[in-house]
Amino acid sequence: MITVNDRDKLEWREGMTVQDLLDEMGYDYVLITVTVNETLIPEEDYDSYELESGSKVVVFHLAHGG
Repeated sequence: MITVNDRDKLEWREGMTVQDLLDEMGYDYVLITVTVNETLIPEEDYDSYELESGSKVVVFHLAHGG
């Protein structure tokens, strides 16, 4: 099981990447930052960084304003 933003749970599967999680959770914002177990994951690694069972993922949707 993977915990997302301390509230959502997602079933873990072998080979699951950060990008897979974002797709399954419906995150399609342009400005997103992701941490896995408190480690910042570079955007260029989303499709290669594999999650482990029990991972704690935080997805930040960055918004600008004025």
